[in-house]
Amino acid sequence: MSQSTVSSTATHKGSGKATKMRYAVAFMLFLTVVINYMDRSNLSVAAPLISEEFGLDTAQQGLLLSAFGWTYAAMQLPGGWLVDRVQPRLLYPICLVLWSVATIFMGMAGSFVALIVLRLAVGGFEAPAYPINNKVVTAWFPERERATAIGFYTSGQFIGLALLTPVLLWLQHALTWHWVFVVTGAVGVVWGLIWFVLYRNPVDSKKANAAEVQYIREGGGLVDLGSTKAKSAAPKLNKADFALVLGRRKLWGIYIGQFCLTSTLWFFLTWFPTYLVTYRHMDYIKTGFLTSLPFIAALAGVLISGVLSDLMLKLGASLGTSRKLPIITGLLLSMSMIGAIFTDSTALVITFMSIAFFGNGLASITWSLVSALASSHLIGLTGGMFNFIGNLSSIATPIVIGLLVSATDFGPAFIYMTVIAAVGILSYVFLVGKVQRVQG
Repeated sequence: MSQSTVSSTATHKGSGKATKMRYAVAFMLFLTVVINYMDRSNLSVAAPLISEEFGLDTAQQGLLLSAFGWTYAAMQLPGGWLVDRVQPRLLYPICLVLWSVATIFMGMAGSFVALIVLRLAVGGFEAPAYPINNKVVTAWFPERERATAIGFYTSGQFIGLALLTPVLLWLQHALTWHWVFVVTGAVGVVWGLIWFVLYRNPVDSKKANAAEVQYIREGGGLVDLGSTKAKSAAPKLNKADFALVLGRRKLWGIYIGQFCLTSTLWFFLTWFPTYLVTYRHMDYIKTGFLTSLPFIAALAGVLISGVLSDLMLKLGASLGTSRKLPIITGLLLSMSMIGAIFTDSTALVITFMSIAFFGNGLASITWSLVSALASSHLIGLTGGMFNFIGNLSSIATPIVIGLLVSATDFGPAFIYMTVIAAVGILSYVFLVGKVQRVQG
């Protein structure tokens, strides 16, 4: 932006000490992620009762639990295309309301096929969510604060799951599994309308003054992303764009790494409650409490990760070290879940799971690498490809585990998850290399 434009903005917004509107935006993203993951995980809460009502075997359960992932992954590239062209203020509430309405109808489904179809709809409409999150945080935060912001809003997935999973299990116990979907969907519809009313891009916001906008810009924030004042038309996608997004080794490093990281997350979002109920023979109320413990550990991990990463950067560590070290360490810790194979103690099982999910949380600042590596005009497309490949795990993990486990032995699932985490470590170590923005 030219100096004259900055002066004009200052005249409009006033001058003086920089405002802190970006923190309010981070809180809005946090609440959106809470709702997003509540709608991803509600099926795992209801899955045992749904399976009982419809007489589903483990392979069918795996298919139902993976249905979200089919459309969620398939729509990442179209979603990324939309994110590069439609303002977050408009695109996010449209997606929120549509996936929430589909969630409400899941509570009214009367057949296995209806549940599959509606879950496919939820996945498709949620697809642009994380590329939008990345676009918003890239616009609103300078590089030195971005990992903390990403860690904060990402913590919403764990806070929501840790605190709300017991509530949803209680709701299911008090009423029926149908109400789990009706209530979570209704919350999403309301929040979609609130987002539309409140959200603005940095240069469009009346709450962020010129000093804050300039602070963000000078720190590497792309303050014009998604602005109504942007004069240039969105570029058309071409073969060169796809060649750039698909042809760089360091980008493939984060794509593969994200698949491995989200595999652990999707284990906890799909099979973990069933593992406790079916293989550990716990009742639903106790399961709700014990399920929340690993999510609390993951929350601690993701909050530590963002702050630690930005602190390392401020103390002089390279951008690559600051971003990759927490991710690699987290993947290493997530391998601890294999310990569950070797004990019959419920306390030790939950301990191993909590360490593993703490590691998953510690590694969950991977979107900071998308912000740092993606070409500035392809933030959405790169984020879409990153999320597409990463969330193929939402398809693979439920199905592979459903095929690997037997009615009495869950051990092969833990072996699979450990191997996947090891592949993720190798990807970040050998493929990503120096962290710098891809030019093209």
